[in-house]
Amino acid sequence: MTRIYCAKMHCKNNAKVAVLGASGGIGQPLSLLLKNSPLVGELSLFDIAHTPGVAADLSHIETRAHVTGYMGPDQLNAALKGCDVVVIPAGVPRKPGMTRDDLFNTNATIVATLADAVARNCPEAMICIIANPVNSTIPITSEVMKKYGVYNPNRVFGVTTLDIVRANAFVAELKGLDPARVNVPVIGGHAGKTIIPLISQATPKVEFPADQLSALTARIQDAGTEVVKAKAGAGSATLSMAYAGARFTFSVLDAMNGKEGVVECAYVRSEETECKYFSTPLLLGKHGIEKNLGLGKLSAFEENLVADAIGELKGSIKKGEDFVANMK
Repeated sequence: MTRIYCAKMHCKNNAKVAVLGASGGIGQPLSLLLKNSPLVGELSLFDIAHTPGVAADLSHIETRAHVTGYMGPDQLNAALKGCDVVVIPAGVPRKPGMTRDDLFNTNATIVATLADAVARNCPEAMICIIANPVNSTIPITSEVMKKYGVYNPNRVFGVTTLDIVRANAFVAELKGLDPARVNVPVIGGHAGKTIIPLISQATPKVEFPADQLSALTARIQDAGTEVVKAKAGAGSATLSMAYAGARFTFSVLDAMNGKEGVVECAYVRSEETECKYFSTPLLLGKHGIEKNLGLGKLSAFEENLVADAIGELKGSIKKGEDFVANMK
């Protein structure tokens, strides 16, 4: 059955994927991972600088994805024509002492501009937003799509996969498990205390004493800052983020190709809590979100984490929505 399915005009294993921000710290390794995948037929790379070089370099790799580079605002429309999936790592990274929210003014404008171009050129594409602060950039993307009357909440994703990847790695390390076999759902948002790892729902089942659980949760929540500090001014998490972004993109492509049972957490339009946007495990399908699997059964500790996160999340969502409402 799956073999004959076509995602619009792009048949199985022949998707056209755009990376917006392809020359950056996340964009380059992300583009490399996408070029290496048999799921990608065409790779469209866009940035405001250096894209022809990145595209030329990647085009020499012996995999079949055809790579094209586009540079500057006047080539943005061309980069997006006919795309099935658009991944957006564009924006500025965090420096030591900055919160993800400190990135807001710069990255909000960048994301709004790119979302506008997506709405005009490939409104049916799956949109995967990596640009921080994700808690606000997803509301921004959604509001821009609404202005054009092309908003589909099942196709707009805030990529929180790095939180899941980190939780899996840290739990595996503590318990001496193979990280590839560990799965820890992470819900909520994608910044600080809005990151809520559901250790009680981990597979295989793991248990930690209260103090260790608290420390593990804090480490997962602050893992981005751990990398920002270690890089000492030279950027934020780029390689692990590229891995996580590729993992999420491959899941979206697999589901579009008809693979069943593909589940990933992502920050999306949601009715699961009182927040308009919230990350939970999602069953992905040919048209994006097939089913929101919700929060599941939470421990008392996790219920408290959710309660603590709601206020901050609501503020970040409103900030994103207000930004678009006040745009010239």
